[in-house]
Amino acid sequence: MVPNPLIPRKVYATVPHKPFIRTLRSQWLGLRLREIREERELSLAMVAEYLNRDRSALGRYERAEWPIQRHDMQALLDIYGFHKAVERDQMLNLTDEIWRTGRWVDSDRDSPDASFLNIPWLESRAAQICSYHASLIPGLFQLPEYAEQVIRCVEGPEVAEATVGRAIALRMDRQKLLDEPGKTTFETIIDESALRRQIGGPALLRAQLAHVSKIAQRPHVEIRVLPARVWLHPGIDGSFWLFRMPSPYPAVAYQENLSGQMYVEAPKSDRFLRAYDRMREAALSPSESATLIASIGEELS
Repeated sequence: MVPNPLIPRKVYATVPHKPFIRTLRSQWLGLRLREIREERELSLAMVAEYLNRDRSALGRYERAEWPIQRHDMQALLDIYGFHKAVERDQMLNLTDEIWRTGRWVDSDRDSPDASFLNIPWLESRAAQICSYHASLIPGLFQLPEYAEQVIRCVEGPEVAEATVGRAIALRMDRQKLLDEPGKTTFETIIDESALRRQIGGPALLRAQLAHVSKIAQRPHVEIRVLPARVWLHPGIDGSFWLFRMPSPYPAVAYQENLSGQMYVEAPKSDRFLRAYDRMREAALSPSESATLIASIGEELS
């Protein structure tokens, strides 16, 4: 039948589909799947042929462009011969919660569930790390002796020497990020009270401040001091970190306290971004901050 040109054709509106939100869970699962596949020395083409699936679909899972379904996750783990019970169950459970954008982690850092996400994982992948520190010099800038004092205080008098040693080693290992200019930029706001808190005594603090001054000279590091005269500011509730991830992944905010650790993704992390920007405006400039840090060190001589 020839269509009548005088009768208007019915036009069907297309409903645009919103893109999948690349949550931290999807990123972690995708990267972990790729790591396991490469450990088995399998190519995407080989896996796709075995599953009778399109190779591009498996690639999208690894790049977190598509949310992976539980039955596909189970099939991939079976093919890879991945039978580590705890992590296998964890990955399958995360597949069911891949849409979540917030997470509380139990304060027991040795819990298997805590391995899903941690600060080193974020630090190694962020394009920019911004942070505010209310009470202490940040871990990325700490000397081993300063870090030891902090770790022993937090963990308590009964802490094992091996635990202290591992924690110090981890903190020092994280600091290698500062030796990789161009990969990640760092912006830090330190409260003046943290610079004056004599962790380990005057001599140790003086050495620690000198160390911070050296780090501040690196081109990919910006250190600002929030002066004591700023009585009220958006960070009044405590320290926090912001991890600006490479596009198109969401920004992540992180806080911790005695009850545990909290990771918050966009759009909830936007509140932290706004707070940080306001605090940055209230803080001293990098040059003014360097002068203040040096003067505090001189007072300890």
